[in-house]
Amino acid sequence: MELNLRDKHILITGGSKGIGLACAHAFLEEGARVSLVSRDMRNLEAARALLQALFSPQSIHTVAANLRDAQAALSALDSAQAAFGPVDVLVNSAGAAKRTPAPELTVEAWADAMQAKYFTYINMITPAIQRMAARGQGAVVNVVGSGGKVASPIHLPGGAANAALMLASAGLAAAYAGQGIRVNAINPGLTLTDRLHEGFAADARLKGISADEVMTQAVARIPLGRMAEPAEIANAVVFLASSKASYITGICMSMDGALHPVVV
Repeated sequence: MELNLRDKHILITGGSKGIGLACAHAFLEEGARVSLVSRDMRNLEAARALLQALFSPQSIHTVAANLRDAQAALSALDSAQAAFGPVDVLVNSAGAAKRTPAPELTVEAWADAMQAKYFTYINMITPAIQRMAARGQGAVVNVVGSGGKVASPIHLPGGAANAALMLASAGLAAAYAGQGIRVNAINPGLTLTDRLHEGFAADARLKGISADEVMTQAVARIPLGRMAEPAEIANAVVFLASSKASYITGICMSMDGALHPVVV
């Protein structure tokens, strides 16, 4: 299937590992040019080395930035555009709120979650989508954890930030549709990334069992019988970013292996 992504400029926040890195790989396979943003230069260098072993170095740009800072996000966007021109697709996969059992929560934990997950997206979306609108074209795909749809007692602040991001995604889709912009969100369930371990450890403390037991129980509840691979999430991101999804906007698509089979 021709997705018409060749030579398109894709900006991926949180692109140095996990789902973001899998997205970078998938877009490069389609012949796109990719800018990766991460706050950790070492992770970026490792990601660049991995991708350059498979794809042209001229198709990969990296920039370190802490996206909690709106000015740093704007500077990262400027750097990406200086390297590859206007951004055609923005993929947000940055930031993760710390998972904390409800009895351990503080007011500061709630505020930190919004900074870590909500504003790391909003600080990049805002200038990027405005520039897309000025050109009359573009797509945004936000990777937003399923905790925004289903409340978890170990992930309430992060879930609240995710819920806010889903509303922002739907609202921006409506606001910018007339200017040729599509905005969608994907809600992954349990996915085989490094972030899993923190969540399992928090759940283990709450339940008084081992992290391995938590993982076994979690997988047992998934009808597909396994967790997702990052590449599976990336495949959906690439499709939603492509011309084949030209009439899809404003959706928040669950990818949890039918763990929560609800109609939305």
